[in-house]
Amino acid sequence: MTFASFKQSLTSETTFEQYIKDYFLSHKRLEGSYETHEYFESYTVRMNRNGTLSLKTTTCLNIAAAAIPLKQTEDIRIEDFRELVLNKKFADINETLAQVFEDSLDE
Repeated sequence: MTFASFKQSLTSETTFEQYIKDYFLSHKRLEGSYETHEYFESYTVRMNRNGTLSLKTTTCLNIAAAAIPLKQTEDIRIEDFRELVLNKKFADINETLAQVFEDSLDE
């Protein structure tokens, strides 16, 4: 089954799971980032051997005097990752986490 885009694969749990599994057959990681003048957030996702995903996030306020990033890593189910992508809100309402990842795939 082939999908035209990352965003289109989000339509169902089964569709997204297949898309992600197919993606990680030929890629080591999925990356995306979002940045405004005040804020930076990046995501790195890897497939674990047990079929879960390892999600690493780095968040930082863009303040010159105190640019200390907060880094977090957690293992999540593919469906939990899909829900995160569907529900993540950014300051720019025209930018979604789905768009962040899709843009990184187009490069």
